[in-house]
Parts: sequence; C-alpha cells; structure tokens
Amino acid sequence: MVKTKLSFYGLSMLLALSSCHLAGQNDSAPEHSAQVPNLDVYDNCPLEGEGKSERIKELNKLKNRYAIPSQKDIDTSVTLEKLIAPGNDRTRWNTSHAARIRGYISDVKVGGVETCNCKEKDKSIRDTHLEMVTDPMSNGKMQRMIIEVTPRLRELMKEQGVDWNTTTLRDKLLGRWVQVEGWLLFDEEHEMASENTNPGNESNWRATAWEIHPITKLEIINRPR
Repeated sequence: MVKTKLSFYGLSMLLALSSCHLAGQNDSAPEHSAQVPNLDVYDNCPLEGEGKSERIKELNKLKNRYAIPSQKDIDTSVTLEKLIAPGNDRTRWNTSHAARIRGYISDVKVGGVETCNCKEKDKSIRDTHLEMVTDPMSNGKMQRMIIEVTPRLRELMKEQGVDWNTTTLRDKLLGRWVQVEGWLLFDEEHEMASENTNPGNESNWRATAWEIHPITKLEIINRPR
C-alpha cells in the first residue's frame, strides 16, 4: 500500500464536514452530508463495538463518533492545564462538547485491543494513543493526558489525502508541540487508573480519565510563550 504524505496544514478542507450528521443520525443530516461516507459500520464493527453492557455500548458510541465538531461545539474554556488540574473531575466537562488544546507530545503508540474496535488485533485498525503534557520536562505519569486518533477518523483523513497511521503520526509528532481539536470524552474504563478520580493509587498512569477522543484536527505549532 502506498502511503500518502502527511500534511497537518491542509486540514481546513475538513471544515466542510463540520455540520455533518452525528454518527447514526442520518435522518436529520443536511443535504450536503452525502459527501461524508457512512462509517457507522467500519471494518464490520458497529459504533457500539463489542460492548457487553449498555453502559459500555454507549461509551463506545462516543469513542467512535466521526462527525467533525463545528465552532459552536467547541468549549473555548478548556485547556490542557485545566484538564489535568487536580481534583475529582468526573463532571468537570461535558461529552457533548469538543475542545481545542495545545500541548507537547511525549509519546505516540498503538492502542490496546478494545471493545470499541471489536477487539481488533490488527494494529492498523486500532486507535493511536498520544500522550500530551504541558512541559517537555514533565516525566511523571500523573501529569499526562491521553488523546486518541480512531480508525474512523483515520479513514476520513485518508480520503483527504492525509496519513494518520500510527507510524506516521509518531514520526511527525513525537517531541513536537501540537494543537488538536476533537470531542471530549470521559473514559470511565480508565477512571480507577487516573489520579484525579482515584488519587494515590500506585498503579495510576495518567492524570485524568478525560480525553480528546476522537481527535478530528491536528496541527504542529511553535512552543507556546
């Protein structure tokens, strides 16, 4: 397979998708939504994935959203600093909102085998996990936030000639400052491994269970001053 060159500055073309229908709400879609491929089922995996309980099915539907947020969807009060600020944050934000945040990418790797992707073992059809921190010198696990690229968004970007495969993202983003946009998600499956919701747990590996998931826009930026 020939990989297309990654471009982070040509993403404005995706803004034409910003008013597209929410995944699974085809009957209320505007006329131009026909330009957006229907990814309610992707690689034989529905939006709810292989969630067993209704709660996890609903969580998976949020993870697998592929509508591009409009400007009115974005909560402009959200910053990385506020997202990882200490304190029980379970109700701090709203999953119906999106956010635009800036930070430093300290790691990029393939996500695990998860029910949201129907327990897919093929690494090319799994999420990409990016670890974001406020400072390159922040090595502590409790100072990082997880943001994720999903297979559906990877497919949308591919149709725009943009490569969001994990290897490409790692090559281009690791050790760089970025600005990202995407949907806010509280990943309750990691609530007990997050310092804000389970403080003092020795096995915690993240500051918060809140994520940008999925990421819908990526841009390399200069270090904020």
